[in-house]
Amino acid sequence: MALKGFERRLERMVEGTFARIFRSGIRPVELGRRLVREMDDGRSVDVRGRTVVPNQYTVHLSEADLDRFAEVIDTLRRELAEAAREHARDEGYVFMGPVSIHLEMDERQRTGAFQITGRMREGSGGVGAGSLMLPTGDRLPLGEQTVTFGRRPESTVQLADPNVSRNHAEIRPQGNGWVLIDLGSTNGTRVNGVRVSSHELVEGDEIAFGNTRITFEAS
Repeated sequence: MALKGFERRLERMVEGTFARIFRSGIRPVELGRRLVREMDDGRSVDVRGRTVVPNQYTVHLSEADLDRFAEVIDTLRRELAEAAREHARDEGYVFMGPVSIHLEMDERQRTGAFQITGRMREGSGGVGAGSLMLPTGDRLPLGEQTVTFGRRPESTVQLADPNVSRNHAEIRPQGNGWVLIDLGSTNGTRVNGVRVSSHELVEGDEIAFGNTRITFEAS
C-alpha cells in the first residue's frame, strides 16, 4: 500500500521537473522500495511487545546522483517520509521518534548506485513519533512542546472558526505519547465524534474544534 501511494503521487509530478530529472538513472520508486526493505530488516520488539522500526534514514548517493536530485530534494524527502509512515501503518510498526530522511553524498557510491541505512532514535525529550494533519493539508510534527489551539493569534494553531474559543484546547506530551486537553471551551472538543475533556491520542483519531477537523497520526 505504501509504495503504491508513493508511486501514484510521483506519477502526478513527473509531468514537470521530475520527468526531466528521472528520465534515466536512479528512480524514486527504487529508493522507496529500498527504504521499506530497510525498515522491515531493522524491526525489533520492545519491552511492551510492539514492533519498533528505524525512524531516521540516510540515502547514500554518488555526487552526480545527488546533484541530479538537488532541484526536487525537499519533495523527494517528504514523499519518502510519507511512504515510510504509510508502510508502518500498514504493518503495525511503531517509531521511537519522528521520521526523517537525509540524502548525502558518499564517495563510495558509483553513479546509478545507492545505499540506505536506518537507525532508531528517540524524539526530543523522549517522546515518540506523532503529527497532526491540518485542514490545509500541512503536517505539524509533535514534540516536547505543548501545542495550543484557539482563535488567539498567540496560539500555535490559530483557528479562524467562530465556533472555536480563544483558548480552546492544547496537546501536551505525556509519557511517550500525547494527550489532548480541552481548556473549558464553549463548544467543546470532540474526538471521533465524542466530546472529551482529556484524551490520550492514538493513531487515526479525528479531533474536532468547532467545524475544524484535524487528524492525529502516530507515525
